[in-house]
Amino acid sequence: MLIWFVVIYLVISIGIGLLAATRVHTTKDFAVAGRHLPLPVVTATVFATWFGAEAIFGVSSTFVQEGLRGVVADPFGASLCLILGGIFFSRKLYKLNVLTLGDYFRLRYNRTVEVLATLCIVLAYLGWVAAQIKALGLIFNVVTDGAVSQTTGMIVGALIVLTYTTLGGMLSVAILDFVQMGIIIGGMLFIAWLISGQTGGVMPVIEHAAAAGKLEFFPEPDLWQWVGFLGAGMTMMLGSIPQQDVFQRITSARTAKIALWGSIIGGSIYFCFTFVPMFIAYSATLIDPALYNSLMAQDTQLVLPTLVLQQTPVFAQAIFFGSVLAAIMSCSSATLLAPSVAFAENVVRGFFPGMGDKEFLRLMRITIVCFTIGVTLFALNSESSIFHMVENAYRVTLAGAFVPLVMGAFWARGTTQGALAASIGGITAWILLEVLVGDDGLVPPQLLGLIVSFIGMVVGSLLPQWVGHASSEHDAHAALHHRAAAETHHTAHHDAASRRH
Repeated sequence: MLIWFVVIYLVISIGIGLLAATRVHTTKDFAVAGRHLPLPVVTATVFATWFGAEAIFGVSSTFVQEGLRGVVADPFGASLCLILGGIFFSRKLYKLNVLTLGDYFRLRYNRTVEVLATLCIVLAYLGWVAAQIKALGLIFNVVTDGAVSQTTGMIVGALIVLTYTTLGGMLSVAILDFVQMGIIIGGMLFIAWLISGQTGGVMPVIEHAAAAGKLEFFPEPDLWQWVGFLGAGMTMMLGSIPQQDVFQRITSARTAKIALWGSIIGGSIYFCFTFVPMFIAYSATLIDPALYNSLMAQDTQLVLPTLVLQQTPVFAQAIFFGSVLAAIMSCSSATLLAPSVAFAENVVRGFFPGMGDKEFLRLMRITIVCFTIGVTLFALNSESSIFHMVENAYRVTLAGAFVPLVMGAFWARGTTQGALAASIGGITAWILLEVLVGDDGLVPPQLLGLIVSFIGMVVGSLLPQWVGHASSEHDAHAALHHRAAAETHHTAHHDAASRRH
């Protein structure tokens, strides 16, 4: 019964992709769903994009091992990323009416910064998407009782997600995210209710976790422990802001107000709901200590699915794995679409300026196929845990893209030379420290990369301008404001015309 439920769900997902494909006629339809999404759908797609494999398996298994202190990056840093991105960037970026975050870097600086930032963004997705593919392999292996290997499961899962993402683009992703959010929340809460019946309620689990020191969040009063703690949180919180998936959800909204509140509400729901799989996984310590100890020695990522398989009826198992599959597939589709669109728009298209819309749409789809092949191969050959694959994904964007984005948006004196110095300096410092010191240093390499990036931005902008445009410090901002005003006027005119007709 369980495997057939999974098969039916996968068929329905592909069917939605085929249906959405009939509504996709332009690159705007494919990349940002025509900028027509209402608040409930934007909220759902923000939540569902982030609530994937790392939230269910990665965060829960890390919490079981290390407690709240170990999950500072996710959900704490991850949810704050969505909220801060909504508050500080949603209105600014929405009004520009561009397809990708790379387009912003080109408008604010130049083509070189656009390519550098886009490559950072694309590389960051490598670990994140690979984590989702790895989780799909784990699910197929568990629900078939080992009949399908994790390797085969990864390949099959990647092909299914690739199918409906390539066909329907952002529209199919948004529709499925809306459906899958209901499945995820309903399914997880049902399982938590069943499990709590075996633990004597929620409080015994919380009390047990508190007694074991799992609810201690802040580190000891030691400078270097705090540096490592803040570094882990900031990597996810700040490094995730310059990401195409966050940007896509902002620009897919019907209005700038919807973009703002969709990010804030979606991020808040994500933060609160991530504690549900943590609760379910930790309940194993009370329900079956022997099972818990054996899995801790084997693979902590198996604690949650094994507990459900052994302690709940088949109906509950179908609901759990259905909700897990929904979460992983929604996250996988979004994280496949985002870097592929960015790479096609901001790297490849620059070499073919005369490309028509239909040819560009075809290019986007080809890029998705190529990226899927790459991340699947990476997932097959990586030994990292799901949580650490996601946690490490944003080091490159923190070091190379965050400062140019923030300073470009909020510092009028920021120049192209400063952005290049920030991006190149931050990435160089991070890579050198990763190679020479790694995670054994007192300060996380990506945090030092961020500091170098900030210094590079300030110094490079204030020095005489030898690289990039040497125009007035306000020219770039004026150009952005002019475009935003033009797009606003165009939109208002279009809406008025639509109302007349």
